[in-house]
Amino acid sequence: MRRTRIVSVTSTDPRQDSPPAGPGGAGPPTDDGPERRDVAGGVLNVFAHSFLVLWALMAAGPVLWVVISSLRPHADVVADPFGLPTELSWDNFSHAWTNANIGRYTVNSLIVLAGSLTGTMLLGSMAAYVLARYSFRGNRAVYLLFTGGLMFPVFLALVPLFFVLNNFGLLNTRQGLIIVYIAYSLPFTTFFLVSFFRTLPGGVQEAAALDGASHTRTFFQIMMPMARPGLISIGIFNFLGQWNQFVLPRVLNVGDSDDAVLPQGLAALMVQQGYEGDWGALYAGVTMSMLPVLVVYVTFQRQVQSGLTAGALR
Repeated sequence: MRRTRIVSVTSTDPRQDSPPAGPGGAGPPTDDGPERRDVAGGVLNVFAHSFLVLWALMAAGPVLWVVISSLRPHADVVADPFGLPTELSWDNFSHAWTNANIGRYTVNSLIVLAGSLTGTMLLGSMAAYVLARYSFRGNRAVYLLFTGGLMFPVFLALVPLFFVLNNFGLLNTRQGLIIVYIAYSLPFTTFFLVSFFRTLPGGVQEAAALDGASHTRTFFQIMMPMARPGLISIGIFNFLGQWNQFVLPRVLNVGDSDDAVLPQGLAALMVQQGYEGDWGALYAGVTMSMLPVLVVYVTFQRQVQSGLTAGALR
């Protein structure tokens, strides 16, 4: 029996190996896609970096101008507002601290901020923990009430707040401002921390319950340390908002009160410039009011970034 060998013959015709012709039969298409993408990416990077540089100048320019102006004498500021200091006048800070009572206003702001920030973080974290980790009737309704507080303009509550604090004898007092600051900051704090507490693992809470830990001990010793990034982030946001608050103290601390906070003192110092010029002291006061904000943000910059992205990464 004869065996038949089948031999496959590969064609050597170069036309079979050539790529298909491009549109219109003009030949194979050129692959210049990566080059075009590189050019487009380079243009986009240049535009993005230019925008970032412009944004940095717009954000840091006024801050640097205020700091430089705080070291200039009053005559130099009046003669050339945007010039460089010919001599350093450190007396502007002492004049602002003593003569303009910036020191007293700063102490008042620190006292009010210590009470309001502590109360806001404590009450907000407790409310957020309960809403996030426990199921009960009305949970959704309470959460929506806190969320609705974000949409309520504070300007609509100025007149009622004035009469309420006046009836309780808390007008022109630090205690009144502390209570109002807590009520003003509580909706956003609770709304932010509810989402963060929901990302925490529930196994730790269940293990603490099996070991006999109470709800209070579980919250303060286990859950709060785990939520530290979120607490630091929202704490800095509350610090910035309460430190720079001007409308509420202006309405609830009327007149020349000894309990006025720093934004009120800076506004009063600015008004005085129309009658007696001391622009160096004004810029020095603004610089001193900015320093705590810059120190807090630079110190906790990494914690703020980790807290904002923790919920998305888990």
